Amino acid sequence: MINKRSLWFLTLFSLILVLSIYYITMPSELLLTTNNNHSETTSKEEKEETKSTVETEESDLLVSLRAEADEEMLKEIQDLKTVLTKSDSTTEQKNEAYNKIQELNDKRSEEEKLENQISEKHELKSFIKINGDNIEVTVDSKKHDTSLANSIMRTIQENYDSSKYISVKFQNN
Repeated sequence: MINKRSLWFLTLFSLILVLSIYYITMPSELLLTTNNNHSETTSKEEKEETKSTVETEESDLLVSLRAEADEEMLKEIQDLKTVLTKSDSTTEQKNEAYNKIQELNDKRSEEEKLENQISEKHELKSFIKINGDNIEVTVDSKKHDTSLANSIMRTIQENYDSSKYISVKFQNN
């Protein structure tokens, strides 16, 4: 039987749980307005910080390349998933499809890792496509410099033991 102490504990615990979920899912705009009303000194400091940060947007070409690559990968994964779900597929076909899905996911995560490295080291937006030993890099930069291209190639090659064929293409905004 539930005693009063257990009932109170469950009631308070559920109340805390509901309030914490509400706080987590609360829109960030609401939090910002309450913080701004609370103290004006912090809002002045935040305005100074936002002025000092530089916002960069990806060019349309990089966005379209990324969307095209994602669409291509999703289509291939969907085809492989149909092989996995077919009842008449052999276990070898299912294993091959599963391994291929894993390879596609690994390749995409590797591309994202390399894009992040270029972004951190060279402060440039880029798109990377890996096809076996070929790595194609498209960089969003107004500066077309061979030393920058060589530096990007070295940054990418540092991640691999065997030599890769790396091509760098510059794209203006």
